[in-house]
Amino acid sequence: MTNKSKRDFPTLVYANEEGEIFDYPGLHMAGRLGNNFIRPDISELIPLPEGSELFVLPDTVPVAWNPFQEDFVYFDTEFQGKRALAVAAFMAPAYTQTYLCAFKKKDRAQVLPLFAYTAVGWWKGRFWVCGFRSDPDKRQDIRGFNQREVVKRTKVLLRRFKGNRLFQHLGKCSLTYGCPAAKNLFLGRFEAPLPTSKACNARCLGCLSLQEEGGPPATQERITFVPSSREVKEVALFHLKRVKRGVVSFGQGCEGEPLLQSELISSAIKGIRKNTRKGTINLNSNSSLPERLKGLIESGLDSIRISLNSLYTDYYDRYYRPKGYSLKDVLASWKMAKEAGLHVSLNLFIMPGVTDREDHVERLSNLIERFGLDLIQLRNHNIDPDWYLESIGFEDKGNALGVKGMVRLLKKRFPQLKFGYFNPPLRD
Repeated sequence: MTNKSKRDFPTLVYANEEGEIFDYPGLHMAGRLGNNFIRPDISELIPLPEGSELFVLPDTVPVAWNPFQEDFVYFDTEFQGKRALAVAAFMAPAYTQTYLCAFKKKDRAQVLPLFAYTAVGWWKGRFWVCGFRSDPDKRQDIRGFNQREVVKRTKVLLRRFKGNRLFQHLGKCSLTYGCPAAKNLFLGRFEAPLPTSKACNARCLGCLSLQEEGGPPATQERITFVPSSREVKEVALFHLKRVKRGVVSFGQGCEGEPLLQSELISSAIKGIRKNTRKGTINLNSNSSLPERLKGLIESGLDSIRISLNSLYTDYYDRYYRPKGYSLKDVLASWKMAKEAGLHVSLNLFIMPGVTDREDHVERLSNLIERFGLDLIQLRNHNIDPDWYLESIGFEDKGNALGVKGMVRLLKKRFPQLKFGYFNPPLRD
């Protein structure tokens, strides 16, 4: 390695215990695939997307690449009596990570909050991350949200629909939690959420709305009531009638599993379609109950997004911790939905070094050949990677293709298969 190449690469980013962020020019940034540290290639790097955040990881030691030793090193250093801590990026929506942040946890370290932790470095006067834009759709780009306008329009509609509990719940999502989907409902554009279920038949490690005592804090409150069919229809029709190519989606981060409210959703779908043929009615689901899904299909459901972390039964069960269903039921729902003519997406949780493993991609490819598939949504897995890998009993065997390598292979094998981040509109 020449002296120039030793310098011409993003440097380590770290923080002190006060949360101040620095870079260290003598060391290069490192990344991580599963449990393995890696030096990212320049081709994996993009400038930190607008709307992203940087997180300081407590109880960690940063890992860097030493270009002079040509080896990974722990940056276990004190500055003015304060320890260096790892820093990760939480990228804006529509961006998918290719390498995890490289760090080592200290003894008895707490479980990290439910975010995605992407490798970040400093180079040419800006932050760089390991990732790529996986969807050109700008529906959740931060530039598209004027917060004053969001607040104004949310408050107007909350007054107008003061008797609708679902509107009121989504108003809190917009104003308190900053949910982009809820904001778009009140701004009158793109995709609107329709949460309905306060219960779930899984106990996901990474559940965003409900965590067991001792786990990481939930990032938002779960809905505490079941809305009526009238309330659901009122929200959906208000959105679909005023938005060109609008989408409404059951199954949100602020609820449990929507298939547990299949009778309610079926009634709502029928009511929506009696009033308008406009827009797309979508279901985000763990797809655990094929017979209930069948009823929604018959009622007029247009598309489904199936959430998956793995196609290995052990890894699936240890993450979702299902109650009364299995991965076989999920696959049965996938098959049924495609045979019925629905647009079918996979909400594939991306954990670099795990999801992109050659054997996992082969399993996924075989199922796509059997059932068919329209879209893979490349969603960063919002979870502490150490906690996740340990909890599912991950065995670091086989070759990791890299996230970009996985996408390239699948595109080559299935030229009609699309990749993205959001639920697409299917009709005007």
